[in-house]
Amino acid sequence: MESGAYGAAKAGGSFDLRRFLSQPQVVVRALCTVFALIVFACIFGEGYSNTHHSQQRYCVFNQNEDACRYGAAIGVLAFLASAFFFVVDTYFPQISNATDRKYLVISDLLFSALWTFLWFVGFCFLTDQWAATKPHEVLVGADSARAAITFSFFSIFSWGTLAYLAYQRYKAGVDDFLQNIQNYVDPSPDPSTAYASYPGSVDTYQQPPFTQNAETTEGYQPPPVY
Repeated sequence: MESGAYGAAKAGGSFDLRRFLSQPQVVVRALCTVFALIVFACIFGEGYSNTHHSQQRYCVFNQNEDACRYGAAIGVLAFLASAFFFVVDTYFPQISNATDRKYLVISDLLFSALWTFLWFVGFCFLTDQWAATKPHEVLVGADSARAAITFSFFSIFSWGTLAYLAYQRYKAGVDDFLQNIQNYVDPSPDPSTAYASYPGSVDTYQQPPFTQNAETTEGYQPPPVY
């Protein structure tokens, strides 16, 4: 894990493309983007087909429109979210505020965990509807339907990995914060320690002015009054 707040280097450093592309969350996020693209492209491209008895186009998953809508929706949203968090990963090391980093990591964690669950539901939903589909009702799109199911299954593990990596980054940030608290030293001075003299001050006592005049005044006698 890289040094710095929430698993990233300290702000202000130069951008290293090779180091950025070798980060685990960047590699896994790229896979999530590709998987989501394949799923919704297969559904939009050949997810609808007509039957022998009708020219009307139906969803290839047991003619269930909800199955095609659900698969396409989570695929498109997953693709857009992956692109967004990919940009966040690019600018994340340039964010100097630790609080902003924490919120971004928490957002990544929550979204990845949610989409892991939604991909699991989508995989089960599409698989169940495809199992109930009659083969003679599907003229075209059978391969695309299988591809959508397959990459929905892969997306469960890729988004689950993203959630785990985001949790590790969040945990690293919390551990760094607690360690800084433990290593904190109170800068207040010890009451038993004497105060240091002001820089540039002179400790040698000097006779105050007008002392000689005061001594002369003590020997003065007023003139007699007649």
